[in-house]
Amino acid sequence: MITYLKDRNFLKSTATGLVMFIASIVAVFYSTNYTNLVASNSVTDIILSNTRVYDVDGIFVYGAVGLVIFIIIVILWRLRYLPFSLKSIALFYAIRSVSVSLTHISPYPYHVILDQSYFITSHFFRIFFTGDDLFFSGHVGLPFLMALIFWDTPILRYIFLIASVVLAVAVLLGHLHYSIDVFSAYFITFTIFMIAKKFFKSDYERTVSTNTNKPAKQ
Repeated sequence: MITYLKDRNFLKSTATGLVMFIASIVAVFYSTNYTNLVASNSVTDIILSNTRVYDVDGIFVYGAVGLVIFIIIVILWRLRYLPFSLKSIALFYAIRSVSVSLTHISPYPYHVILDQSYFITSHFFRIFFTGDDLFFSGHVGLPFLMALIFWDTPILRYIFLIASVVLAVAVLLGHLHYSIDVFSAYFITFTIFMIAKKFFKSDYERTVSTNTNKPAKQ
């Protein structure tokens, strides 16, 4: 860890990734607000139209929050993943912001109502945890992206894959996302990961380096 903190290229790449991440969060904020303003009618769905609504608001909110905390801990523990993770997540949210802005369907009319006692009643957190930003599902895509990033570490791979599936089931049972939002998330996220590998090649090569004490060349 100390070796990476002393490496100028690593720090520069991390700073770039952080700027990209912050910019992507801002993009999410504005795209979600825009979508809420111009949302049209809801549509029928082959799964949602044939299942009742289940009370999954706790999993939807606190499961996602717990996932974010776990991701932060894992990345800080495996510090060499930091630049690539930041840039990949930034790319993920940037592309998702564009997708959300292009899709103006309203949420499914019958869905679980999130408990207003949750801390997400603040405007900032409601941007990320209401489910109004539909296509494609961030709850499903983000843990799948992390599974791809940490694919060579079996325990982390399976944890993130399980988290993705659990959240996928939760958002469908709660009718918080349409089926297409969930299933497309896996295909789009995989494409984002492949793009990130190409655009941020040196950062990715650092993550797959077998020598964790030697920073990858830039």
